[in-house]
Formats: sequence, C-alpha cells, structure tokens
Amino acid sequence: MTPWEVFAVRYAHNPNAKRSTNFIGGDPHDAPMPLDYFVWAMKQGARTIILDTGFDEAMGKKRNRQFLQSPAVGLKAIGVEPDQVEDVILSHLHYDHCGNYDMFPRARYHVQEIEMAYCTGKCMCHDGLRGPFEEEDVVAMVRKVFARRVAFHDGEGQVAEGVTVHHVGGHSKGLQFARVFTRRGWMVLASDASHFYANFETGRAYPTLHSHEDTLWGYQTMKRLASAPNAIIPGHDPLVMDRYPAAAPGLEGIALRLDVDPIA
Repeated sequence: MTPWEVFAVRYAHNPNAKRSTNFIGGDPHDAPMPLDYFVWAMKQGARTIILDTGFDEAMGKKRNRQFLQSPAVGLKAIGVEPDQVEDVILSHLHYDHCGNYDMFPRARYHVQEIEMAYCTGKCMCHDGLRGPFEEEDVVAMVRKVFARRVAFHDGEGQVAEGVTVHHVGGHSKGLQFARVFTRRGWMVLASDASHFYANFETGRAYPTLHSHEDTLWGYQTMKRLASAPNAIIPGHDPLVMDRYPAAAPGLEGIALRLDVDPIA
C-alpha cells in the first residue's frame, strides 16, 4: 500500500482555556491549557484529502477565538489548492470543523449519516446540545446534500486506499475520526475524538459531550487502530506543535508534517 503524507495546518487559537475546563470533573491544577485549531491534509501524489475545514474570521470573533489566518493560506503553503480538492472528510458538524464551506467548490464531503440526522433533528431544540453547531453551517451542508456532494457513511467507511473513517460518537453523536496509512504505519487523526493527548492518555473526557460512555470507548478504538500510541494525533492540543516539525522552513507555527518521526 502506498503511504500518504500527512499535514496539520494551524489557523486559530484559544489562549483562555484552563485545565479545569478541559476535563469532566475539572482538574486540581487550574493552570492555562490553551487550544489550537487545525485542519489536516493527506497527500498522495496529485491527490489530497482534507479532514475538517475550520472556521473563518467572522466566526472567530463570534466565538471569541484568536483567528490567525484562513486555513487556505496554510494549505497553499504546503502545495494544496483548495479549489482542486475532491474529497473532504468532516469529523462532525460543530462550528470549528465544518465552516469555510465555499473553500472547496469541487469537493465531495464525507460525513456520518447519524451526524447529519442529529444536527437537523429534534435534538437541536435543546440549547445544551445545539451550542457547538451553527445554523448556517448546517444549512450549507443540507444544500450540499441536495447538490449530490455528500457521501454518507454508517460506521466504518473507506474514502481511498489507505484512508478510512470510523464512527465513535461521544463528543457529537456522529463524530468520526480518520485513519490513514503512512510511512510510520497506521495513524489516527482524532479530531475531537480527543481534544488533547491527556484526554485519551488518562481517560478523562473533554466536557462538551453527547455521550461520555461513547467518548471513553472511542479512546480504546483509537488505540486499537493506531500502529503506535504516538500515532494518535489529538484535535486541539498545542503539544502537537512541539512534537512534530514544520512542513517546510518558514512554516513554523503554520503547517506541520505528521507522517515523520516525532521530534519530542
């Protein structure tokens, strides 16, 4: 099987989060524990598959997040032209993973069928469940359904040889992660199946949840499907920036290369 190259593109930051807010039940240490926001690219020859699409500057202001630059800037810096991408995987439809919905005009979007039903159904009548979703993001995905640009998955599914999706739920009802074959073996791009390394390493879930139980079982699924513990990449952990090199000189803090051996 031909390995894929894998990149993380950082586009936003939340410096205000603390350890006490990043785990169910809090944390005895109330030290800062900021979040980074990424989109991910898997490249094999001329083909690129994107995982998640992030949010734009206006949404960053609305959600009080520090917007750094459009994900398109980082993608172009690693040789990816968004308007040429043909496959986008959406881990789930929370605002920070499915925005910028006009950035990939040729793409087919891969989502879990249960996630689409969840964010367009009766659960969105509850403020406690609808908070991470944005109406316009969801409506944009409905339009893509009518345009026949959505591929629905039910559980596990293959996007390409060496790239699969796996439903785990937990953080959102239809949350899926991507598994990709690399020179290091099988890598799991967790997205929000684990926000931080510490979530899956210690078995303590991030507080925004549809199901605590599914989140914890999801940690086990990721560990089983990754070739090594360090081949699980969490969705929002700034430590990823310390553990992997820049994709190229000058891209420090912007784009990382994940399919190489960690540097820390």
